[in-house]
Amino acid sequence: MIHFFIFLPMLASLLLLLVPVRWREEFAGFAAAATLGLGVWMWAVGGVPTISIAWLPAVGVTYSVGMDGVSLLMGIVTALMSFIAIIYTARRIPNPGTMLSLILAMETGLLGLYAARDLVLFYVFFEDALIPSLLMLAMFGKTHRMAALVKFGAYTLLGSMLMLVAIIGVKYLGGSPTFALSDLLAHPVKGAAQTWLYLGFLAAMAVKLPLFPLHAWLPDFHEQNHDSGVADVMGTLYKVGAYGLFRFGMTLFPDASLELRPVLMSLAAFTAVYAAWIAFRQTDWKRLLAYAGLSHMGLVGLGIFSMEPTAVTGAIYLLAFQNVYTGALFLAAGMLQERVGSLSTRVGGVMTGAPILAGVTMSLWFASIAVPGLAGFVGEFSILLGAYQVSPWLAFIAGLSTIAAAIYALSAYQTTYWQARPVGAVKLYDLQHTEWLVLGVPLAVCIAFGVWSAPALHLIQPSVSVLQLALTGGGS
Repeated sequence: MIHFFIFLPMLASLLLLLVPVRWREEFAGFAAAATLGLGVWMWAVGGVPTISIAWLPAVGVTYSVGMDGVSLLMGIVTALMSFIAIIYTARRIPNPGTMLSLILAMETGLLGLYAARDLVLFYVFFEDALIPSLLMLAMFGKTHRMAALVKFGAYTLLGSMLMLVAIIGVKYLGGSPTFALSDLLAHPVKGAAQTWLYLGFLAAMAVKLPLFPLHAWLPDFHEQNHDSGVADVMGTLYKVGAYGLFRFGMTLFPDASLELRPVLMSLAAFTAVYAAWIAFRQTDWKRLLAYAGLSHMGLVGLGIFSMEPTAVTGAIYLLAFQNVYTGALFLAAGMLQERVGSLSTRVGGVMTGAPILAGVTMSLWFASIAVPGLAGFVGEFSILLGAYQVSPWLAFIAGLSTIAAAIYALSAYQTTYWQARPVGAVKLYDLQHTEWLVLGVPLAVCIAFGVWSAPALHLIQPSVSVLQLALTGGGS
């Protein structure tokens, strides 16, 4: 069943080219819904243990996949937001067949990335998810998309090359017979070589976290993507650096992780505060959301790099659910642009003509700024609580970003939705048709997992316990 979960979207992406034009939206929506259903089913039965098959035995590459714990949570969130993106694509983008196909193809890359238990397989899916993202920007982006594409591609490919070198080094320096995670853990690399290999792996993960100073591609990427916000949703899902560090980085390089912990925690705390400060200056909703997401990723990084169980649990929780509310906020920005013809934060008076859109957007922003009772609060509070046990000062510095988030988010919201509508401005309309579902479902998820966090925590905590055992063994 796990194979259908991973590859059904890619199969649908290819078959979409053969489906009559009038049925493409329905076909893509059915495929995405079926994938989501498979994910929920796997959750209900307790996940799928690792399955390993020799793929390229001559070089030790295996097809090793599993879906449990953190992988399952991230996979379900990916399937949910891909489904939401497909629904809005069908409504918003003319002749959406190509975009629908790219979304489905990227979904397989992301699901495979979370399922992979072999480092080379992880690398393959990591690159597989990149191609549709680049094509979305190239084919549907705005005027300066090529500059943004080159910057995004350059950062990603440089990091990927360093990661590939690290992957090869882990196997051959450790003497593992394969690239399967279980074999690599049984044949660890020791000494200074571990630190250098960790730095190579970290380079790629820091780009995809992202982390300062490897974040420069992010604002331009979001600003130049299609106004609808659909590509931005998929780009938000592609922030997989924290997961890569959690699944592979910390377990394969435990001594290096402990050695570099103070530096990396400091860098993560700085990223959180720096991005929140830069967000104050933004007058474009997409750039503001890009920096808000970067600030959240700084907090996620703080939790991961601290290696403290509560903080790591909070980091994974925040990583999962910021995909939900940040993705929905990009779609809300797309709806705003469709109504007023601008993504400026200073259009004014949207509340008067579209009160429900304004109310739902505000509620999603409340999740983003960690208001208690919404999913963002659980993750951020756990991160800061756990990080405080390791470094009180860094936890305090990173905590300033949560205060700044409330100020920049509500200030921009006020000028867009509350200030007076300009005289003679176009008449607005409120949420229509599938827009209710596109924003309503993510908001419902944020409320549900803000009030009742146990189901997600039960998925995360066993994986965190396994990580702690690996770190204890590696650091002893």
